[in-house]
Amino acid sequence: MKKIEGHLHLVRSVAGLNGKGRMTPLGDGRTIWDDGTVIKLIPDGWGDDNFLAESALKVMSENGIEKAVLLQGSLNGYQNYYSYQAVKKYPNKFVAAFSVDPFADTAMEIVRRHVEDLGFRAIKFEISQGGGLHGYHSPFRLDTNPDIGKIFHFISDYPGFVVTTDYGDSSQYSYEPEVIANLAARYPKLDFVVCHLSFPNANHLDRLENALTQWKDFTNIYTDISAIQDIEGETEFPFPRCQKDVALAKKILGSKRIIWGTDSPWSSTFNSYHDLSTWLEATDIFTTEELEDVLYNNAEKVYFKKENLDAMLESKDPSFKNK
Repeated sequence: MKKIEGHLHLVRSVAGLNGKGRMTPLGDGRTIWDDGTVIKLIPDGWGDDNFLAESALKVMSENGIEKAVLLQGSLNGYQNYYSYQAVKKYPNKFVAAFSVDPFADTAMEIVRRHVEDLGFRAIKFEISQGGGLHGYHSPFRLDTNPDIGKIFHFISDYPGFVVTTDYGDSSQYSYEPEVIANLAARYPKLDFVVCHLSFPNANHLDRLENALTQWKDFTNIYTDISAIQDIEGETEFPFPRCQKDVALAKKILGSKRIIWGTDSPWSSTFNSYHDLSTWLEATDIFTTEELEDVLYNNAEKVYFKKENLDAMLESKDPSFKNK
């Protein structure tokens, strides 16, 4: 069965930044935050201090993955330009989103460069308190902050533009599922993808149901199911708690608004990439036709729009070198 990895991170150079400070590579896939926290960021054999496009393609080939969506996050540090280079070098394999700190003095210059010069047609807002912008900024909302409003007003001129958001779990003040519904209503020509199935907890399915129900009537809201094994703390294949979460998502949103992904490389340090890429096929949540949507068709529809791909492939940045 064809598959698109809907949530993948390349790491040209480790540049993590969140509430724990900066991240420094230690080798052997290990890194350390400024507060002393050490994590295994990259699985063995994928890279010591990086996870490059060629390594990703090898992992994808070994696991039958046709294409991948490259996203940015504070854990690895924004890899915007390297993701751009990867798409230009491997145009049949990757599509990419960029990220920006909306509170930076030159935020709108950065947005304009990535959209107008580099041809990006997707943006990732990593706003979680645990791992993103809320860890080092005062609380804000995506639907009312004027700095972020400028960004939305700008990208609304590009129908089909994708806004991907990680807002953390319900214990964090960054958790705001209602904001996604507000934005989807305000910008009906944009597509919205909520990462990690709104951080589910199989012991609290009513909370997940509340979030998903708010999005039910908005056909431009999707969710990816990446990293839910990490969130649920599951290492037992085929992840029974995650099955409950995804079954509820199907019941409320349907199979055409769920995008499979893994959030690798980090997620593949907890469970093997093979398990993360095959677990849905080991369940009876979806019919064969529905599984084709979740594993491939939905990501193809949202992220791999022809006009969006053409915008980046036709971009001409004088500083770009295809290497």
